[in-house]
Amino acid sequence: MNILTFDIEDWFHILENSSTNTSEEWAKFPSRIQSNTERILTLLETNNQKATFFCLGWIAKSHPEVIRTIAKYGHEIGCHSNMHQLVYKQSPAEFKSDIRAAICQLEDIVGVKILSYRAPGFSITKKTNWVFEILTELGIERDSSVFPAFRSHGGYLSFGTTTPIKIETNGYSIKEFPMNTVPFLRLPIAYSGGGFFRIFPAFALDLMIKRDNYVMTYFHPRDFDPDQPMVPGLSLLRKFKSYVGLNSALSKLTHWIENNKFIDLQEADKQIDWSTAKSVKLHDKV
Repeated sequence: MNILTFDIEDWFHILENSSTNTSEEWAKFPSRIQSNTERILTLLETNNQKATFFCLGWIAKSHPEVIRTIAKYGHEIGCHSNMHQLVYKQSPAEFKSDIRAAICQLEDIVGVKILSYRAPGFSITKKTNWVFEILTELGIERDSSVFPAFRSHGGYLSFGTTTPIKIETNGYSIKEFPMNTVPFLRLPIAYSGGGFFRIFPAFALDLMIKRDNYVMTYFHPRDFDPDQPMVPGLSLLRKFKSYVGLNSALSKLTHWIENNKFIDLQEADKQIDWSTAKSVKLHDKV
């Protein structure tokens, strides 16, 4: 099962960077979201592939035509928060308000219920299990925010699984589609998106995707834009992580899409027999 997903945010939506923390700062930068998203949509349409697009409410408000175009091509629209803030830096009330605003913004544009969610930066941790209760209260049925490996924006090393599972918490239930990982230098890493996808050579990516029975991808429009400006204020490490491999990323994605079958999150949900699926109980009341 290969699941194709994109996080729809602009090139300047970099977390924990002083020059890109708020919408007032975002307004200073020229947007590249429309052309970068259209590049992805053209590739998918050419190869008859569908994906889930986790969209920011801020993008929906600022560029509603981008959301309409994604939906017009028949792709699932998911929620990626409203204002692209780290979950573990929000209170439950702040988180709920942000997600509700994003869902309303997206549903007003596409006219269908939003059922899938991914946290900015995969920033759900073992200290924020209350998130799953709030998501279900807001009508979200599928989450893809658990990153069961070390990550600068959190990570959830103790989650215990890298395949789909039901999360039970305080009487609520949600379907979790975590990132898949592989061991690399004795540490689990996610190769199917972000910096590792851009760093690894194409032959290594081919070997890994063919070996795994479950692959959850995560890409951003900026991952395939070698002409984007440099975000100001980044450390040398952040510059490397954000800009390495941009020149070859689109050709790698094209190769993957031409040679592998992908589905979106809603189709993956249909293919799983949840009545027999494993579940994990988490307890962290709001």
